[in-house]
Amino acid sequence: MVDSTVSSYKFRWKICRCFSKIKIMIIKNKPWWSPLVKAKRLQNLISSQNVSFEFKIKDFVFLLTYLMLLLLIALQLPEQMIEHYETQTALICFGFLGLWRYSWWMTHVVRSLIYSHWVFPKRRSKAEALWKTGWRPRQLYFMMTTFKEVRETTEKVLQTLIAECAEIGVTTRLFIGTGCESDEKIIEEFFAKQTLPFSLQVVLVRQKLPGKRYAIGDTLRVMVRHGLQADDPVVFMDGDTFFSPGCLRLCLPFFHLYPKLQALTTHERTIVRTGPRWVRKWLEMRFVQRDFTMKSYALSNKVLSLTGRMSIFRGKPILEPAFIRIIENDTLKHWLWGQFRFLSGDDKSTWYYLLKAGADMFYVPDASTTTIEAIHGSPFGRMKENLRRWTGNTLRNGARALDLGPRRVGFFIWWCLLDQRISIWTMLFGHLIILVLALLKSAAFFMVSLLWLAFSRLCVSAILFYHAGRIDMSFPFLIYLNQLMTALTKIYLIFRLPQQRWKNRGDQSAGFHTDKNWRLKNWTASYLTTFYCLSILLLVLLYLDVISLPRIEDFKVLLADSGTS
Repeated sequence: MVDSTVSSYKFRWKICRCFSKIKIMIIKNKPWWSPLVKAKRLQNLISSQNVSFEFKIKDFVFLLTYLMLLLLIALQLPEQMIEHYETQTALICFGFLGLWRYSWWMTHVVRSLIYSHWVFPKRRSKAEALWKTGWRPRQLYFMMTTFKEVRETTEKVLQTLIAECAEIGVTTRLFIGTGCESDEKIIEEFFAKQTLPFSLQVVLVRQKLPGKRYAIGDTLRVMVRHGLQADDPVVFMDGDTFFSPGCLRLCLPFFHLYPKLQALTTHERTIVRTGPRWVRKWLEMRFVQRDFTMKSYALSNKVLSLTGRMSIFRGKPILEPAFIRIIENDTLKHWLWGQFRFLSGDDKSTWYYLLKAGADMFYVPDASTTTIEAIHGSPFGRMKENLRRWTGNTLRNGARALDLGPRRVGFFIWWCLLDQRISIWTMLFGHLIILVLALLKSAAFFMVSLLWLAFSRLCVSAILFYHAGRIDMSFPFLIYLNQLMTALTKIYLIFRLPQQRWKNRGDQSAGFHTDKNWRLKNWTASYLTTFYCLSILLLVLLYLDVISLPRIEDFKVLLADSGTS
């Protein structure tokens, strides 16, 4: 062990029992903020969380233009088309299928409003009252992973982390899982320039094996050996995600107020550093939709994901060896592909572990983090790969979560998981109806479908306008694109669950050409995908009376004809 002094901190190297390379930096300085300045800044941070609706004339003009175009399309529909649409196709669009899908959306709307305006404000009042009494956690732990991040991103993340910890004012331990020496050099040089108002210990853990999951496992084991206790809050975060002001201060009191709470997550935003504008809008739309649905889930004291970008855990599950094991080596047994390991989706693994244990998981909508995205190569390719990774993780974890049953999971959350799987096929069903009617009846049915899709997505967007705090007329188009791409990706992956790829994490992949039977298994998956899609097409043709099932009389006639011949 070698002790050295560098600027305002000292560090030492040592080899731990897990054979990971550890670098420890102990940083201690005098406070540089007066209590009056801290109190004033704290009040500004809390008030900055309240965002009002932003009304712009330009956005309103775009909305009116959109509505006028819909009206013009409706007026151009042929009269016979309207009659046919009213008597047959509307039974699907406005009948069972439409009623089911949009009543489900309205259920989320009502639940999110209840959570936003009644349930969460009461929790926030209790948290504020507790904080004013002077309560603080014993100490604060961070588990951060970074892999070949650019210097500007890493420094921005660490700056906001320091600002958040300064507001809390307790001993802080930051454990960073690194993948290469360049990450460590950036972190060391950053802390060499800092003067901090609190005690901070930084531990750099060089991962032994490639992959984020192994990095998290190594880092958590080192954290446990450094004295983590059951009630200590542990912040899980990515190396490209920074805190909005007051984020931690708004989250930590809940762990003291609610003993059953084992983890929580917050609202997310994104900054696209490089990439086209439509990618930024698409990610923005997804995060607004996430905020809206998370509020609905949180009414059941559960969420459907503890995002790896930033979530906070109680120390208790981390002290359980099974928790770290499921992060490092989460597996699933598939009837076709056998046993396979999850490449990404560590946040889904931690979520499933807590869901299985019956733990409470909260969503804190007035606290937020921001992720810095850099799009390299084809933006559409990046969108496709992200959807493949996200939807794949949802499918892999959704099936086993459903197996837990509604009693353990809670009926509403269990039904949400079931709805995720059913909605894969409803999108295909609706589009096949449009295609069959257009080919066999009249091409004008494309106008009907365009009208319906545009109007229905506007209705969904109106909900997101409220949660986004403004009108954004790119949302209807992006919602449809997102729904269509997500459904198609799920249909492709549902029989190919082991196939995984993570391009922005060293282009890791798994499940491709893994054994000598891979081609046969992949052919079987293709056959099953085709069979299910053709089965949906058959149902559409039967519903529209394009074809009909044979009747008993048909068999009698067939037998009679064969007998006479």
